[in-house]
Amino acid sequence: MKTVYKWLAFLVALEVVVQGAVMVWGIAGLGLWVDGGGVLDKATFENAFEGGETPFPEFAGLMLHGMNGMMIIPVIALLLLLASFFAKVPKGVRWAAGVVVLVALQMTLGLMGHEIPALGALHGANALLLFSTALWTGLRVTRSQSTSRHVEAAERVAV
Repeated sequence: MKTVYKWLAFLVALEVVVQGAVMVWGIAGLGLWVDGGGVLDKATFENAFEGGETPFPEFAGLMLHGMNGMMIIPVIALLLLLASFFAKVPKGVRWAAGVVVLVALQMTLGLMGHEIPALGALHGANALLLFSTALWTGLRVTRSQSTSRHVEAAERVAV
């Protein structure tokens, strides 16, 4: 179960990287589209989300960012928390809960950023904190496993 815990934590960190990549891809495409005469307004989004054609190919990045952040990452984080109860990683439940809290905060900042744009800066900063926390959560398993191997080896030598 430690392996599951470790890889779920690493998967959360990887998903944060994916989030950054698809968002920048979408924004870069938006910039090119606007430079080419495209106009972005509420109707553009409504048309794209209601089954119409997307205004530019990279619009998929914006959609992926929203879907991944609202559905995929929270599920992985909850699975990590669930695995933490069985993995027997020292302080593993605490670290997994920290990841879940940061994911919840990230979702809140992302949604509220549509109403208060300044929260977008906090959304970006929290993404870095979430990435670091998830990565450290996974790395702690490797560290605890190597530490226990060293302790076992020392005990064998002492006997």
